Amino acid sequence: MIGLLSIIVLGFFLGMRHATDPDHVVAISTIVSRHRSMKHAAVIGGLWGIGHTITILLVGSGIILFGWVIPARVGLSMEFSVGLMLIVLGVLNLTGVLHWIVDNVSPGHLTGEAATRSHAHGVSGSDHIYSHVHDHEFPGEDSNHSSLGWFYREFGRLGLYNALRPLVVGLVHGLAGSAAVALLVLATIHNPKWAVAYLLLFGVGTVVGMTVITAVMGAPFAYAERRSRLSHRLRVASGVISLAFGLFIVYQIGFINGLFTDHAHWTPR
Repeated sequence: MIGLLSIIVLGFFLGMRHATDPDHVVAISTIVSRHRSMKHAAVIGGLWGIGHTITILLVGSGIILFGWVIPARVGLSMEFSVGLMLIVLGVLNLTGVLHWIVDNVSPGHLTGEAATRSHAHGVSGSDHIYSHVHDHEFPGEDSNHSSLGWFYREFGRLGLYNALRPLVVGLVHGLAGSAAVALLVLATIHNPKWAVAYLLLFGVGTVVGMTVITAVMGAPFAYAERRSRLSHRLRVASGVISLAFGLFIVYQIGFINGLFTDHAHWTPR
């Protein structure tokens, strides 16, 4: 029992290390590069980790509990999707499309953390108009008295588009890595319930690890935001790296591993 508990706890730390995989860091950097706040960057990392964990749990549990067997071409296609996603993120960053989307789809992101609104009030028979500064939080959420208030507040400020983007990227990454994680667990833990528990803690570790990583990554981008030329260079660099890494993965999976040939071979990793 102690040995199983140790292995499952180890899964948490392996999940944190898993968050540092190059394709994860490259993809999330293209998203973080558009944000000015370390807090927003941390929330983005957490959302990526949640998406990643959802896929790992769903696919991994299917393999562990129901004995799903993933054909080579399906497995290669899942990994190929990561390469395509990196290419798309890189192109969007380089062409400025991401900036346009943030401007037009998530205007709250650019208007700052608070908005000033005017209100009319009657005082002693006369009307007075003055301004309030309103913090945009979820209704009824007191950020000072709730442990989740900070996350909810920052999530709301990001806007729906900016929240969904890292979540979807995390889902795709989880799809590509779920088979390898599940097969590794099966080789070590033969009790299905403990194996699923391992997957869950692995996912939690990934969420924590990516939250820390993106918060750290957000620091130079937040600093560069005050220097437009440096900010632009960092965004271009993240786009170029994402595009190049994506093209490498597409070539590797499509031709070296044989997705587009008659001899597909796939080793989950």
